[in-house]
Amino acid sequence: MAVRADLNISLDGYATTTDQTPENPFGEDWGRLVAAYTATRTFRERVLGDPSGGTTGVDDRYGAAYFENIGAEIMGAGMFGLHNFPDDAEWRGWWGEEPPFRCPVFVLTHDAGRAPISFANGTEFRFLDAAPEEALALAASAAAGADVRIGGGVDTVRSFLAAGLVDRLHVGITPILLGRGKNLWADLRGLESDYTVTSEVAESGVVHVTFARD
Repeated sequence: MAVRADLNISLDGYATTTDQTPENPFGEDWGRLVAAYTATRTFRERVLGDPSGGTTGVDDRYGAAYFENIGAEIMGAGMFGLHNFPDDAEWRGWWGEEPPFRCPVFVLTHDAGRAPISFANGTEFRFLDAAPEEALALAASAAAGADVRIGGGVDTVRSFLAAGLVDRLHVGITPILLGRGKNLWADLRGLESDYTVTSEVAESGVVHVTFARD
């Protein structure tokens, strides 16, 4: 089992802006940040349910790898959407009735008493208030030998990196400057010393950087 994280960030390190609303849950710049990924065949098929096409180059290869061998996921409450609907017991997340995860998803939230939400495609959101180590132990058990993905948002990924719990981090660096929001690298000085770091430039101009433990 490996613990993996994947994020799209800007040249200046931002993955989430601070202008999130129910209409734009990931901020107004999210579309620019992930444009190369959302154009891929993998994204269109897996997330949108559209098999009609999409790009098939380097970005698609990393997009496909994102979904491979994942047995459980951990995400923050903001990625699920509880920051906008904290008191709505009927809220089932941003992902519709066919979330792309297809595995148990552990949502970190102070509202840990919320009942699990299950979907026909195998996705089940489970809510817990736990430190990274405890959440990872539960997710690893649910993954049954497959990998655990730390899905986001930025604060969640950063907390697992700071705790030394991530075996592989992939960041797609989009060549834009945001200048605001939540910076992935804040307080992670010297992170690269714990990993072997490689990079690859896609046809879109996105630089794919991978931090991997030996």
